[in-house]
Amino acid sequence: MDVFALSMADDIARPEQQQTLFRPSHVELDETMQAVLAALERVRPGRVVLDSLSILRDLADEPFAYRRQVLALKNALVAGGCTALVTDALLAPPDMHLRTMAHGVIRLLQEVTTYGNVRRQVEIVKMRAMPFHSGRHDVVLETGGLRVFPRVLPASSAADSPGDVHSSGVARLDVLLGGGLDGGAATLLVGAAGTGKSSFTMQCATAALQRGQSVAVYLFDERPPTWFQRADQLGFPLRQSAAEGTLLLEQIDPAEMSPGQFAHAVQHAVTHRAVHLVIIDSLTGYVHAMPDEHFLTLHMHELFTWLGQHGATTLLVLDQHGLGDASRMSPLDLSYLADTVLLFRYFEDQGTIRRAVSVLKRRSGPHEQTIREMTLGPTGIAIGEPLTQFRGVLTGLPTYAGDRTSG
Repeated sequence: MDVFALSMADDIARPEQQQTLFRPSHVELDETMQAVLAALERVRPGRVVLDSLSILRDLADEPFAYRRQVLALKNALVAGGCTALVTDALLAPPDMHLRTMAHGVIRLLQEVTTYGNVRRQVEIVKMRAMPFHSGRHDVVLETGGLRVFPRVLPASSAADSPGDVHSSGVARLDVLLGGGLDGGAATLLVGAAGTGKSSFTMQCATAALQRGQSVAVYLFDERPPTWFQRADQLGFPLRQSAAEGTLLLEQIDPAEMSPGQFAHAVQHAVTHRAVHLVIIDSLTGYVHAMPDEHFLTLHMHELFTWLGQHGATTLLVLDQHGLGDASRMSPLDLSYLADTVLLFRYFEDQGTIRRAVSVLKRRSGPHEQTIREMTLGPTGIAIGEPLTQFRGVLTGLPTYAGDRTSG
């Protein structure tokens, strides 16, 4: 690899080299271009990196001279059968003449967020005679090179085949769901903090692992040691599954990881580790840590669609504000994206806080319309009979309509 430094560009900045007799485009620009063309003729490279055209633009005092020299450079590269990568500063407005001459145009973007790392993205503006993935894609600069995380692009022609219905491991919970969790579907778990949403995901993960399927869990709000401790208290052997490699547990820092990077991690788990169940716990922390992300809903829609096309079931935890007020909704509404929605609620009965669970919708078929009590214990999740003797359970302040003396 030959490196050619244009030292004359630095010499021009010296006071003794400055003159007013000749135009810069007739002297400095011509000398610089002759040196570049001579180097190309001498080395005859297969690939060339020119960094950057902004130097030539500064040497030219008129646009016509600059465009003429750039065209001469392009002709020399084409004549030598050379592939060239040319960098340039991002101008406002952009140099459309230069874009017209180039076969491809790639734009690199950088955005300073309110909190967290700098967001870098790449966008392919133009690429002749070949298809390309349009839009902006997240980029990370790291030791060893540049990592690009292409935006999730679901297959437009892929037909989603109906997936199998998988048991949650709790018979009454399967009855409530209309048979169990639908394979390849996205299930949204909505409720206040502490209503049992994460415990529900642990139950489903345990059932999937017992079927011989791999599971991936992405934690945004909780540390892995605490998560494993809660699983041990509920009697779920998830710590052993993680040691065996069938359970992938990752703690995600949304201030450091971009949405594209997270989607790439999920895709890699499904395609390379044969993960059948993806658990995101929870999206609420992701939203609060990314106030500048305006297209998170669209991003999640593409991710859910891709997971469904690859047969992966998704469990998505979404917290609601408050502890008992059912009217206070989450700032992010993903219910229309989910195939199944479960609602978790607190309710009070005789001075005791109890939990209730119900299914609001299931696209793939019928489901039970009742509200059942859910309890957590050392043996996992237990689902009770339908709360037919209570009215207003979802409000948090139900009215008992039965006979307490009968039990």
